[in-house]
Amino acid sequence: MTPLIRAEVRRLLATRMWLGALLAAALLGGGLIGLLAVVGPENFQPPMPGLHTEAGVRAVLGFLGFTAFVPAALGTLAVTSEYRHRTVNFTFLFVPGRWRVLAAKLVTYGLAGMVYGLVLSGTAALALFGAAAARGVDLGLPAGTIGGLLARLAVAMVAYTVLGVGMGALIRHQVAALCVVVGYLYGAELLLMTIPGVRHLYPWLPGGATSALTDFTAVADALSQQLASEPVRLLSPQAGALLLLGYTVLASAFALLKPMRRDVT
Repeated sequence: MTPLIRAEVRRLLATRMWLGALLAAALLGGGLIGLLAVVGPENFQPPMPGLHTEAGVRAVLGFLGFTAFVPAALGTLAVTSEYRHRTVNFTFLFVPGRWRVLAAKLVTYGLAGMVYGLVLSGTAALALFGAAAARGVDLGLPAGTIGGLLARLAVAMVAYTVLGVGMGALIRHQVAALCVVVGYLYGAELLLMTIPGVRHLYPWLPGGATSALTDFTAVADALSQQLASEPVRLLSPQAGALLLLGYTVLASAFALLKPMRRDVT
């Protein structure tokens, strides 16, 4: 298994995708959080609690959960690129045990998702503390708690990378897989939150699990206010973590089992 993982790492580093992913993580982490912190959540429309409050800090950091489509797309490309360029034929001929190839991809891109999450969280921390210092604002949460929230976000990014690998193995067609993954994460879940009755399913979806894990309720609360309805009750952070883990295990099973007997042509 180790040679296969090394081969997948070499394959990843041989392209510019890893550099683009790290650049995206730095821009989304440092750029997005820096912009939100400099502007101040109290100046948002509608206004939110400021950075001097616990709710304000959690709200600003919680917006990073909406960047999960980037590592999910990275995981999707890991599999669909092989089918698009027909390199999967040679890969499966070289290693007849297809599950070993797919397991190596899961491990490699799980590690890539971890690196992405660490860069995202690290640059976000620098931007948040830097903006707070520049504005002369005392953050409403201690540094240790902020570090814990950012660590949860990093874990979520690993889960979404593996989810992307699973979706890529299931759909295979690159454009279709990317449209499904990015479209679902970026818009479909938010759309579901606006539909009466259906919106109560949100806590059990990947986005709801991520919001529970990171304790981010700002968007759900804002939509509830706009719709004049009761707020959607999220799961506890522990339950959200377990649910996201369950989705990750399910995606891994799809990635390992679905291509086993399916024709690759």
